Amino acid sequence: MIEMREIELEYRTPEGHTRQALSNVCLRVPEGQLLCVVGPSGCGKTSLLNLMAGFVKPTTGNVLFDGEPVTGPGPDRGVVFQEPTLFPWLTVWGNVAFGLRRRGCSRREVTNRTAEALALVGLSGHEDAYPHALSGGMRQRAAIARVVVLEPRAMLMDEPFSALDANARERLQDELIRIWEETQRTIVYVTHSVEEAAYLGDRVIVVAPPPESIVDDVTIDIPRRRERGADVLVSATSKLRRTLDTLPCCVPNK
Repeated sequence: MIEMREIELEYRTPEGHTRQALSNVCLRVPEGQLLCVVGPSGCGKTSLLNLMAGFVKPTTGNVLFDGEPVTGPGPDRGVVFQEPTLFPWLTVWGNVAFGLRRRGCSRREVTNRTAEALALVGLSGHEDAYPHALSGGMRQRAAIARVVVLEPRAMLMDEPFSALDANARERLQDELIRIWEETQRTIVYVTHSVEEAAYLGDRVIVVAPPPESIVDDVTIDIPRRRERGADVLVSATSKLRRTLDTLPCCVPNK
């Protein structure tokens, strides 16, 4: 579904220098796969996601979605950010329904699809709450529902649970797996946590600072549902960590 062909990405810094963010990235993400992306801070994980989303364009190379060039953001790709992107003046219901109303959907369709999305993320009964009254985990659930309700073919997620406490994070990991199983959406999930990547992913790619970029591509061949602490999961996590331990910290190019 998503293909990246010989991608190079460079940025201009405020000082006028060129910084290489990604180098020689070749990647294919099949439809329905849950792909996790790990790597040191500043190595280009978010840049990879931004290219898929169409927020930035590659310096060279091509990004394709279902065989067509990605030229900008589109409804076929929904993005969930690290911080919940909710309108504080709207209720949970209003936030989730917002995109459908902008599309001009009928009142019945808005009602049905919003209710389904809220039920899917476990927020039924909280429709009238405002974001300030919700916990961090509930706000992130609402943010996920805002994406799910629009029925994108792919969900691009940039460390969506990193700000949560350990218990909330584990609960939302399990919720995400359930949503993925029910919707069969393609998911690309960026994380700093190798434990999270091994627990969630069908496949994990390891991103290094340029000029290397993708240095490992690991299939997590562990049946669902996975048991935290199981030997096979610990082994997969250790393999990923050994790869990460060999990578340098990312130092921006001067």
